[in-house]
Parts: sequence; C-alpha cells; structure tokens
Amino acid sequence: MGHHTFDSSRADKLEQADRRYQFLSAEELLWALEPAATDTVADLGSGTGFYTDVVAPHAGDVYAVDLQEEMHDYYRDKGTPENVDLVTTGVSELPFETDSIDAAFSTMTYHEFANDDALEEISRVLTAGGRLVILDWAGTGTGEHGPPVDERYTADDAATALREHGFTIVHEAVRPETFLLVATPE
Repeated sequence: MGHHTFDSSRADKLEQADRRYQFLSAEELLWALEPAATDTVADLGSGTGFYTDVVAPHAGDVYAVDLQEEMHDYYRDKGTPENVDLVTTGVSELPFETDSIDAAFSTMTYHEFANDDALEEISRVLTAGGRLVILDWAGTGTGEHGPPVDERYTADDAATALREHGFTIVHEAVRPETFLLVATPE
C-alpha cells in the first residue's frame, strides 16, 4: 500500500491554488504547524514548493525535502525564498542532525513515504516539543482526487503508526477526501 509518487511532468497542477486550498488552506496549515520566526522547519515532500512558500515567511530556516530533483528544478525556476534550502532525498534518509528540526509537515505526501524508516527519521530529527503536521488523502475517500484509494491510509492507520514511533496525536480531523493529524514527539 502507498508509495505513489506524483508525476513531476504534471508539476504545474501542484501550483493551482484554488484546487490546493480546497483541501488545506494556508491559514489551516499555519495554525496546525505554529511556526515561529526562529524555527527550523522541514516540508517533507515539498514538490513545487507551493506550501513551502506559505510557511517560509513565518519561519527561520526551511528545508524543502523532495525525492525528485525535477520538482526542485521547477521550484528553482519559480523562485525559492532566501530562507529555503532544497534537499533532494527520501524521508527515510534525512540529512539533518538529531533534534535539529522544530517542525515538519507533509501535505498530500504521507502515502508516498509511510514506512517505519521514514517515521523513525522524522522522530529522530524533531526537537523535543517539536511538531509534525500531516495532511493526506484519506483511505476512506472516494478517489476522485489524489492517488487511488488503495494507495492511501486512513487517519486511524496513520495515527497508530505515529504513536508506535513515539508521537502523541494532539489533533485529528477526518474530511471527505483527506485527514489532518498534528503530532508531537513524546
């Protein structure tokens, strides 16, 4: 299950604000993430940087993490904020020091990296008191948007996996097509 990677040749679709904000508004992401001006934040599965651009003005250093260099090329062409560094890697192999990330978020990409290694890495790099925000396509959705339903997770499955890797769920919301989890390391 899972591990569907977005086709980088369709990157323009990720810049459609009316479509993206239908599932997660900028305000909701900022509310869930609570970035501070001095925070180091990682966008896990940043793609074209659509949501990275939302967070960057509210944080110190931001890492746009994506497995596909083509997505970073798109982001470079679009223009990256000065405080954003592009990091090409999978979530299972984060090149950050232990306890060095104050907050991390994943928008519509949890299904691409959901495995023990990735969750252990996220747990390792987050600071005590850090925050993890996951908004992803729900396994209970219709499949009209996003990846096929059989490549998705339910909010309960994702929350259980996070708990098994030392996270406490502080907020959970299930919508018709998506779920939102906010978690902190224990």
